[in-house]
Amino acid sequence: MKTTNLLISNKELHLLLNNQDPNVLILDCRFDLAKPHIGKEQYLAGHIPGAYYVDLEKDLSGPKNPHLGRHPLPTPQAWANTRSQLGISSNSKIVIYDQLENTYSARMWWMLTATGHNNVQILDGGFQTWTSFGYSVMLGEEKPEPLKLDASVVDYEKLIEMNDVQVNLSNPIFHIIDARAAERFRGEVEPLDPVAGHIPGAINRLYKMNLNADSLFKTSEELRHEWHHLNLAPELIVHQCGSGVTACHNLFAMELAGLKGSKLYAGSWSEWCNHPNNPVAISN
Repeated sequence: MKTTNLLISNKELHLLLNNQDPNVLILDCRFDLAKPHIGKEQYLAGHIPGAYYVDLEKDLSGPKNPHLGRHPLPTPQAWANTRSQLGISSNSKIVIYDQLENTYSARMWWMLTATGHNNVQILDGGFQTWTSFGYSVMLGEEKPEPLKLDASVVDYEKLIEMNDVQVNLSNPIFHIIDARAAERFRGEVEPLDPVAGHIPGAINRLYKMNLNADSLFKTSEELRHEWHHLNLAPELIVHQCGSGVTACHNLFAMELAGLKGSKLYAGSWSEWCNHPNNPVAISN
């Protein structure tokens, strides 16, 4: 995963579109966990010109299965098929955006980079910032031209499975960072999953801490300073959250800070808590 040019500003994207580079591919990942249909409706009501819509549950997740989590990763074969349908080739210069905080963009960024596509940028500030600059939008749906040849099937890199986490409890090697809100981490509330609490030994860092007061990503220097305070080697950090989405936001922030090599537990809490033999921790 590269650490430079992971972000693109709205002004930079506007210039890029004006240059009409045929390899530029823009993907709209807007979504709402509480109202899954809203993202597509928002896209149809207005999107960045040339953008194609990508759905968290239909494109960036496999079939629902509580024992694998709320948003399990699609199989490498299924993900290769999705990339083909989106027209993603090895030459594609990909720009991803969603709402202001870019939580779903980070999920797709990870899936692309973890399967070997490094020319991927997230639009800082997302669609909301784009419209605040007064840049043009398109209505309706734009459909990609699928690749004539299927994308190659590539396994996800730096992916941690539930059994790895189970083994780590008795033989600690890596450190788990939980991106959920503090009250969910402590087990005070649980709006989405059947059990409240966290994986024993996990450390809580809400993904929103990666953003400044304007909900843009903090600078690389700021992020490096904050993550260094954990005093953990990046390659020994595993990110998780509720269903493997906002965990990618923390992972992206570390890469943005130049702290390379952390990994993702994609099943996250929604997988962990659906296995009764897995221990659960509660904080006071």
